[in-house]
Amino acid sequence: MLVHSRKGRWAAAALFFVLFLPLFALPLLVILAASFATNWSSVLPSGLTTAHYRAAAHGDALQALATSLLTALAASVLALTVGTWAALAAAGLKRRQRAVLDALFVLPVAVPSVVVGLAVLVAFSQPPVLLNGTRWIVVLAHTVLVTAFAYQSVSAALRRLDPAYEQAAASLGAGPARVLWRVRLPLLLPSLTAAAGLCFALSMGELSATMMLYPPDWTPLPVLIHAATDRGSLFAGSALAVVLMAATLLVLLAVSRIRTRAAHR
Repeated sequence: MLVHSRKGRWAAAALFFVLFLPLFALPLLVILAASFATNWSSVLPSGLTTAHYRAAAHGDALQALATSLLTALAASVLALTVGTWAALAAAGLKRRQRAVLDALFVLPVAVPSVVVGLAVLVAFSQPPVLLNGTRWIVVLAHTVLVTAFAYQSVSAALRRLDPAYEQAAASLGAGPARVLWRVRLPLLLPSLTAAAGLCFALSMGELSATMMLYPPDWTPLPVLIHAATDRGSLFAGSALAVVLMAATLLVLLAVSRIRTRAAHR
């Protein structure tokens, strides 16, 4: 730790808990408690039940969870592919050209996501590329929103790579494609998995752009949570939110294990 004295460590720990509990932990605990309640008439919930979770395991809720998982998976793969390719291409550009490319990729996250949703809706509601009313327009919007994070993560990792590895491979007769496949990408694997996890988590929670684009047969879970709370079903919505958090955390834990193994390699 940066704080070496015992009193300093205690003070840092106390400050952490003072800030962490009310700002981060407490809201999540409130949602967890509400997911088991039928009413909330005092400090603690009452009418404890698991009916909300039983409902979340069937019908529209289960289908919405599958939709969110498939959308996030597709968007993460596409974003990681495009972001990695762009970062590798930008590494060979001059500083000014790279700055322009950086700005282009950051632009979708520099504006409200509802603006991105509207832009995608307008752009793909007419031939020759007509995606409006299909699930693909949702996947495309999520990809646009999260690609910047993949691009930035891979770009930062590329700047930290030691060029000696690539130079040694090239001196032994390896061509550019072989150097990329056998040297650069394996060295980037920890950053690639971290970027994939971040893109997945952001896609799982995306709502604003999704609300403008989703068709009736492709409803992600955040939309269902919004609909439940909008009609006053706060406890059912809380259960769906817990399911969303749990599914996202499970995937992130799996990605973290892959990242750890890649880092050891």
